[in-house]
This record gives sequence, C-alpha cells and structure tokens, in this order.
Amino acid sequence: MTSTHSPARPSYFLYGRSRPPSSSVLSPPGSGPGTAWAGRLRVAVWAVPALLVAYAGFRRRWMSDDAYIYVRTVRQVLAGNGPVFNAGERVESSTGTLWQWLLVAAGAAGVDPASAAVYGGLLLTAAGFALAGIGALRTYGGVRVAVPLGSLVLLGLPPVWDFATSGLETGLATCWIAGAWLALTARPGSLGTSAVIGLGPLVRPDLGLVTVVFLAAQWLLVRPSWRRAFAGAGAAGALPVAYEVFRAGYYGHLVPLPAVTKEASQSLWGRGLVYLGDFAQPYLLWVPAVFVAAAVLSLCGRGRLRGAGVARVVPVLAPVVAGALCWLYVVKVGGDFMHGRMLLPGLLLMLLPVFVVPATRAGTLAAVGVGVWAVVCAGWLRMPYGGQIGPAGIADERGVYVRHNADPHPVRHTFAGAPHHLRYARQVAEAGRSGASVLVLGKDGWVRGSSGGVTASYVVLGLNGSVVPLDGAALDPIGLAYPLAAHSERVGAGRVGHDKHLPVAWLVADRGVRAPSWVRPAEVAAARRALRCGALAELDGAVRGRLTAGRFLRNVTGAWERTSFRFPNDAGRAARELCG
Repeated sequence: MTSTHSPARPSYFLYGRSRPPSSSVLSPPGSGPGTAWAGRLRVAVWAVPALLVAYAGFRRRWMSDDAYIYVRTVRQVLAGNGPVFNAGERVESSTGTLWQWLLVAAGAAGVDPASAAVYGGLLLTAAGFALAGIGALRTYGGVRVAVPLGSLVLLGLPPVWDFATSGLETGLATCWIAGAWLALTARPGSLGTSAVIGLGPLVRPDLGLVTVVFLAAQWLLVRPSWRRAFAGAGAAGALPVAYEVFRAGYYGHLVPLPAVTKEASQSLWGRGLVYLGDFAQPYLLWVPAVFVAAAVLSLCGRGRLRGAGVARVVPVLAPVVAGALCWLYVVKVGGDFMHGRMLLPGLLLMLLPVFVVPATRAGTLAAVGVGVWAVVCAGWLRMPYGGQIGPAGIADERGVYVRHNADPHPVRHTFAGAPHHLRYARQVAEAGRSGASVLVLGKDGWVRGSSGGVTASYVVLGLNGSVVPLDGAALDPIGLAYPLAAHSERVGAGRVGHDKHLPVAWLVADRGVRAPSWVRPAEVAAARRALRCGALAELDGAVRGRLTAGRFLRNVTGAWERTSFRFPNDAGRAARELCG
C-alpha cells in the first residue's frame, strides 16, 4: 500500500529517517571494536532468548490429548477421507486451521504428524521469540546496545515452556504474532504485510482481533489511497474469506465445531476472572509488571516512544491494544481448562514493544529486576495443583499427562499410569477384533447393533480418536467432534469447555443400536422423533448428506442459523419443540 502524501518515496520515509531502518537492526553504522561488540550484543539480545525457550520447551516436551484431535484429522486427509474427524461426517474439529494444514503437509512429506506437531511447535516458538526481539530492536531505531526485558518475563513462566510444544497451535500463534508485528514495523506499506496480518483467523479464530487491530495500525501508518486500501484489504482477506466460504459450504458452519461446543460468543465473566487469577497469582505477575512499567515510563520520558509521531507510536500501541483485547475476550468467554494457555498470546502481544529495550540505566535496572524474578519464578513458583485438575476445573494439563503416562516426556501416549484409559482402549480393540458392528460406551462397555463398524463414545476425544479405526466413528458426549452434542444446551457449571454432555439416549437413537438396559425406551423414542424434525434433520443433512452443489449452497445460506441453533438435552422436550 502506497502513501498518498509521498508516493514517490520508499516506505521507510514513513519512519522519519533518511535511510532504511534495516541498516541499524543487526549491524549499527560505524566501525571499530566497539561497533563490532555492539553488533554482537544486538544479535545476542534476540538470539539467546530464542535458544533458551527452545531448550526449556524441549526439556518439557509433551503431546496434549487435544493435539491428537488434530492428528486424527490429518490421518483422515492423508487416507483420502477429507478434512474430517470421522469418515462420512463433515465436522471441523481443528480450531487452528493453518496448523492443521501444516501438519497435513508434514505428513504428506513422510513426517509423523505427532512428531511434527511437537517439534514443529517448538521451532515456531523459538522463531517467534527471535522475530519479536528483532521487531523490538527496529522500534528503537539506531540504539547501539539493548537488553532483554519482555522476553525475560516469558522465559520465567512455566506455562510458556509447556506450550512451546504440546502439539497444539500455540507455537504457530507465537510465530505469527511476532512475524506480523515485525512486518508491520519493517514494511507497513507492503501488500505482503497485509497478507501476513490477514492470516490471524486461520491461526486461531480469536486472533482475528489481532488482525483487525494490526490492519487498522497499517492504515494509520500508510494512509493509502482508496485504490491501495482496497488492494490491501484484498490481500489480507483473500485466504481467510475463501476458507470461510469453504467452511460454510463443506461443514455447514461459520466456525470450527469446538467454538460451538464452548459457546465462544457467550459471556462467563466470573469464570474468566478466576482463570486470569489462576495464571497471575501463582507467579506474582505484578512484580515484573512494575519493572516493565518503570522502564516504559523512562523510555517515554527520554522520547524513545514519543516524538517520532504516528510512525513510532502506532507500532508500539498496536500490539498492546491487541493483547488487551485478547485478554478481555478470554475473560469474557470464561477462560479455558488448561492453565495459562489462552492468556499466553495476549501476554506476548503486550510485551512485544519491550521485548528488548535500550540499555539505559532505567532499562538495565528493569531487566535486572525482571531477571531476578524470572529465576525465582522458574525455580520455585508453581501452581498449587501441579499434576492435577484444580478446584476451579483448570488443569495442569502437562502434569496430568505426565502422570497418566508415567513418562516425563509423554509425546507418545501409553496411559501406563491411567488404568481407566487403558481399559477403554482395550474395549475398543476388542470391539474391533469382533468383526461386528458395535457401539462402545466408555466405561459402560459395548453393545451390538450399531449402524456400521466401531462407534465409540468417550469424553477424552484425542485418546478416542487414536484408538478407533479411521473407518469407525470416534464420538464425544461434549461435542468437540460430534455435531449433535455440540448443538445441545449447556447442562450446568462444569469445567469450561466441558459443560455439555449428551445423554446416551441420543447416541443410541442417532446410531441405531439396541438401547442398553439403563436407558429408558421412551427417551430413545423421543430422541429418534426429534432427529427427524426441523433443525436437527437439517443439521444431519448438512454434515452427513451427499455433498452436491445444491447441498453446498444450502450449507452456505443456512450456516448462520445452523451455527446458532441449540436444542434441549431432554429428548421429550426437544421432540415437542422441534416437531410440534
């Protein structure tokens, strides 16, 4: 995008400099021993934190159960069944669209998807730290010596080490956030920058907030003509909009199914504040916040963050505003069930402008103070429920899987320390060997007579997806990959993201099995009647019907209504409401 004020000038003139800012990022001008040492220090200030987070992440490498949800979808794509969790049922169970397709690419190249998820996430996290440091150096122009500050905050936090791997999209989010910000500071007028910023919703839907803020910042920096503004909007929106059309037509929904399950548009402020406190209190986050604030005030007083007009202020404020909005959204929806995970992107964003700072007296003292806190935090501060699920339903997710697998690095889940999971896996294996059509109902064993193959329902969906054959159906009563459960109403104040639970009667009715003795026949009959009526019948057609051009168009036009549809868990009430 080109400035309307000085179209003939290169984009770096937007920064009020007489030469490209890149000339002072890694090697400041001048010569001699002092300059050489300054250049090495400028490289070390972003390279060392990247190496440290890679080391810390590798020491705590692991694979979360939710990451195995991605792996099953990747296996389905590679098997020719399409981007689905269960063959024959078009469900988008992967929240991070871009992460899913990167894992597909790795799998197509012969790399094991689980290994790609763990070690690819680690490499992307380290790359994100490096890009964040380089971006911060650009922010302060030709400063000769800088010290780490915001990077020390992140390096001191155990959740950062944990989610440097985990197999989830957190590493990709770290790399994209830092890379988009660096592009914004380095080449704000580039259409490539617009395209990179536009990827946010594909990294995670909630990162669309960051995309909006960064695009607004880009417009303020460049002030393009209408023609160039439309070109930038096209570059930013081309891939996300195209995928959204595909999502609506193929899956019949406007968002991934987990967003429906977790009711991502509703408000649970009380739970969200508990989640924020669960992250901030154990690590005494107010301590580094005080040092960072002191450093920022000093920088403002010295004119480092003011006096250069819009070109200096906007790149500094944009990530802070975006990070605050991310935290506000996380608190609004009630947080998450994994300790600290959903707050890490927002924290990174707010720390980007001070990831490194000039080595002034105030900046150096702040770095020393944060460094001492980081050592104490890394060595001694921990959440009070390590390896368990806390009283608020928030889990030390890595600790849980270390314990369940009796392995300090549970990349491959054996569940050697979780007999109940092992029993379930054996039940599914036994059902598969029987050669019959069966329905496995978690701890309740299995019954014969399902609609075909092995259908298994278990609350731990990643485990379920890893043990059920690709031609079987791995379902969960929560609804992360089961549209019927996802569209049911919340049943109470359960764990965040786990507060839906579809009764077995619905599963029996949906899958056509003989009802177990503990399920009332009248409830099954009511569920079967409801499934043939109204929005439930349309939902079934959208995700299981043959995908013709007409079905694709009906999915697109009905996506809004279908995404917002919910039905009562009580089968009798649902039948009355849907069938009249």
